[in-house]
Amino acid sequence: MPATPLINSSATSPIVAWDIIVIIVYLVGIVSLGIWAGLRKKQGHGAGDYFLAGKSLRWPMIGMALFATNISCVHLVSLAQAGFDTGLLMGNFEWMAAFTLVLLGLFFAPFYIRSRVSTLPDFLEKRYSRECRDWLAVLSMISAITIHIGFSMVTGSIVLHGMFGINVWVSIIAMAVLTGLYTIVGGLMAVVVTESIQTVVLLLGAIIITIFAFDKVGGWNGMMDGLNTAEELRKLSMLRPHGDASNFPWYSIFLGYPVLGIWYWCADQTIVQRVLGARDENHARTGPLFAGLIKILPVFIFVLPGLVFYSIIDQGKLNLTINNSKEVYAYMITHLLPPGLTGVMAAALMAALMSTVSGALNSVSTLFSYDLYKRFRPHTSDKQLVSVGRWAAFFAMLIAIALVPLLNSYSSIFEGLNDIIAHIAPPVTCVFMVGIFWPKASAKSARLTLWIGSAIGALLFVVKSLHKGFPQTFSAVPSFFIDTPFMMMAFYLLLLCIAMQVLFTRLYPKQAHEDAEKLYWPKPLMALQDKGWPGLANYKVLAALLLAIMIILYIIFH
Repeated sequence: MPATPLINSSATSPIVAWDIIVIIVYLVGIVSLGIWAGLRKKQGHGAGDYFLAGKSLRWPMIGMALFATNISCVHLVSLAQAGFDTGLLMGNFEWMAAFTLVLLGLFFAPFYIRSRVSTLPDFLEKRYSRECRDWLAVLSMISAITIHIGFSMVTGSIVLHGMFGINVWVSIIAMAVLTGLYTIVGGLMAVVVTESIQTVVLLLGAIIITIFAFDKVGGWNGMMDGLNTAEELRKLSMLRPHGDASNFPWYSIFLGYPVLGIWYWCADQTIVQRVLGARDENHARTGPLFAGLIKILPVFIFVLPGLVFYSIIDQGKLNLTINNSKEVYAYMITHLLPPGLTGVMAAALMAALMSTVSGALNSVSTLFSYDLYKRFRPHTSDKQLVSVGRWAAFFAMLIAIALVPLLNSYSSIFEGLNDIIAHIAPPVTCVFMVGIFWPKASAKSARLTLWIGSAIGALLFVVKSLHKGFPQTFSAVPSFFIDTPFMMMAFYLLLLCIAMQVLFTRLYPKQAHEDAEKLYWPKPLMALQDKGWPGLANYKVLAALLLAIMIILYIIFH
């Protein structure tokens, strides 16, 4: 049976020659640049150069690379959908990231640099034990393949199919080949250099569509008039009361997001690998804080345009009927932009897709090579290690493609993505957070917490999924496990994991390594003792500035 088009062909703007030229020039240019940058830096085939860019990254590149790896087609499509459906609410996932990026810059990054690790599982081994390292290596590869590669490709294929009528599988395979080419050949330097370019393309594309959306609705006042007439001014609120139809009350944001955010920004290999490639500790600290400043933008250029488009449709300024809000971003591109700019937006979408997928591929190759292959073959040369990493990236891409039908079954990609994270993040967040701030945390307590916490999270996710598919068969499942919002479930699981680790530490207090004493803060405020750079670039100044800006924004949009 042929695939159902995302939008009706009659509703699509004509594709002109300029669109095709923009897409071709962009793809050829970005792939060539990535391969050139990677091969130029990788002279001598050093594994450290390939996987960590020779530890030469400066803070602007780290910050932009963190932002670019995080922002993907999933964000562009799902945040526009969220803006259309619930207003600015889902923008909390962007703004709350600033607080966890402060944690990364102030508390986590110094340990990653000082311990001279290549991967986060390597850090866990030095802080706890080899078993913790092995567990996180496998989990990190699974999450990279599923979350960063799989979901990104699903979303990208949906939008490209809607815009150009390209078969979903053709677009997936084409993007896989192009992204895999420069990532596998060039390593992390190829990823970071291309991410820096793609961040600019992505932001320009989003700004363009935002400008056209506001022009169509009649500016900010036109949007406000429409929302006021429809009695939907609450859509401008970031913090909702208990019982709100969105099922995202304000307390679930503040309690649940840190669980997801610390795992994603402070303990996920795909993200933190940019910090591991920093040239020194100051760059490792400042890069995440710079990324936090950039994270202010998505609410205004990714989420808000969806709300503006809602007002456009509601006021009848476009003769459209939206039957499925997942189609909103495709409609915005094809109905707001003049012919010719469609190619620019297609290039921006491809930039986001390739940025996230390329970063995840490099992380998978690093994890497999350093944490698994080299363990069993410790005398492997750097050149062989790079070759193994490339093959790992190749098979990771194949697995992600195979998972596409399963991941595409979610009705809402954004909530499906975060629902999965909410069930796997708590034990990881726990052992990293407790390990950094509690000197007594023992190796065995971390291992047991990871194993048991992961098992409980997986069990709850399976039970919830089965109840959703077969409600009558699983009607005996307590409503607490079914009706609790995933953000609050993540918080409850974190509390359980912390309690387990404290208990197991009391029962098994012995440390595995003496080196672990160097990998935690005896007192949290010791993290602020390093002077850092002078002036505005100082990590303490940047952190204070970032926190002040976020507080002001939340006061305005509460």
